[in-house]
Amino acid sequence: MAPPSYSDLGKQARDIFSKGYNFGLWKLDLKTKTSSGIEFNTAGHSNQESGKVFGSLETKYKVKDYGLTLTEKWNTDNTLFTEVAVQDQLLEGLKLSLEGNFAPQSGNKSGKFKVAYGHENVKADSDVNIDLKGPLINASAVLGYQGWLAGYQSAFDTQQSKLTTNNFALGYATKDFVLHTAVNDGQEFSGSIFQRTSDKLDVGVQLSWASGTSNTKFAIGAKYQLDDDASVRAKVNNASQVGLGYQQKLRDGITLTLSTLVDGKNFNAGGHKIGVGLELEA
Repeated sequence: MAPPSYSDLGKQARDIFSKGYNFGLWKLDLKTKTSSGIEFNTAGHSNQESGKVFGSLETKYKVKDYGLTLTEKWNTDNTLFTEVAVQDQLLEGLKLSLEGNFAPQSGNKSGKFKVAYGHENVKADSDVNIDLKGPLINASAVLGYQGWLAGYQSAFDTQQSKLTTNNFALGYATKDFVLHTAVNDGQEFSGSIFQRTSDKLDVGVQLSWASGTSNTKFAIGAKYQLDDDASVRAKVNNASQVGLGYQQKLRDGITLTLSTLVDGKNFNAGGHKIGVGLELEA
């Protein structure tokens, strides 16, 4: 099995702090699949403070015999997105994709060509935006050996002939434990730990610090599976912000998520947030 992509390093810990929380939003997600294999994913949310509503519709069709995937997406900002991807055809583990964005109102359009390759001990990703003035080239690679992971990520701006991103990561991963450390542009330092202490309890810790400042960010979170249909989540950071979440599977294909964010430093001042999410799948 290939190592994860650079962007997925430390994902297990990040999920502890992000999944199951919808602070300040009313959220609805609907997923369905036709008998012909076309997948539809409709999502929408309303911001409780501003009242702004955002929605999107995504369709995905796969031709397994040719390793082809066609994805189309539209959102309420009136932006159209299309991606055509081919996987494991020219070479096992190789994925080629071409994507484009178009905003009819403004006429803005962009495109990107992406290449990804995964092998037992290496995962490499690269993409180039389609810009005649000079493309931006992104590239990353992750090497894995006996649980150890080492990664590098860079971005090169051909217009300015300048390296704009220079990131390193080092970690160790097993089935129930993941350690991740990273240095971004030599200025931002971060680390995370994920630990599955039992079949029901997952725990995560995050730490970050930026050079030139005395501010250190620290957070700890956990997810506990009450039973097959219900789970609770909790997280707290060094700013005394406490997040709580509860997720319940009401029936097959219907899941309700409730969450709240409490500002511990200004508890009596109010301004705390709640979130409600409903996921439907058929």
